[in-house]
Amino acid sequence: MRVVRVRYAEQTFYAALYPEHVRPLGERIEAPRSIPLQEVALERPVQPTKVVCVGLNYHAHAQELGKEIPAEPLLFLKPPSSVIASGETILLPPQSENVHYEGELAMVMGKTCRNAEIEEVPEHIFGYSCANDVTARDLQQKDVQYTRAKGFDTFCPIGPCIETDLSPEQGLGLKTLQNGELRQRGSTSDMVFPPARLVSFISGIMTLNPGDVILTGTPPGVGRITSGDSLSIEIEGIGELQNSVQDQG
Repeated sequence: MRVVRVRYAEQTFYAALYPEHVRPLGERIEAPRSIPLQEVALERPVQPTKVVCVGLNYHAHAQELGKEIPAEPLLFLKPPSSVIASGETILLPPQSENVHYEGELAMVMGKTCRNAEIEEVPEHIFGYSCANDVTARDLQQKDVQYTRAKGFDTFCPIGPCIETDLSPEQGLGLKTLQNGELRQRGSTSDMVFPPARLVSFISGIMTLNPGDVILTGTPPGVGRITSGDSLSIEIEGIGELQNSVQDQG
């Protein structure tokens, strides 16, 4: 099932997504059982308390950077204020002259998770989405720490939906297009640490709450974005995350 978060008649709620309509999820929503898609506004699909990200989690990406494969997942955080929806605009901050796209698979937690064993992980996952781990590469290299480079407002597009019936361990195709040109192509089968392993590892460090997001790393082909660009992250079985780019005013 594809789930979206929508705005309708001054209410915001989750709904199942169909080609031409949505069906509200939940019993306390005052809305028709079926609402035409053109009558709702798509909101950010998640409201996380944190976004946990994983670096160098694709073998081919580590190879293109000339870096060793990590012995354990390499973690960093993005603030919830960085999250935007599909269709919103990525704003380039004046502090950076070299901002990059990074297309990624996002995991969305459905239940509180702490110290989960790998075999327990599936019951804690709500679903999967497309994401873009936008990065100020020059600031990342300057600071060494990732917080500033990864944490600007609009630097975490997620969407367009959350797919609840998916198995990334089987190998999902991921593509990033910039102005219609293919920039990244990979498969989740190339991950160093598969999704269940990541959740188990992270939950041994911090409690994962419902709605929290884990970005699982990017395949090779990351590159610079400039004002006026259009970006598309496509993941097999989920859909297409689309965002424009402009300078911050």
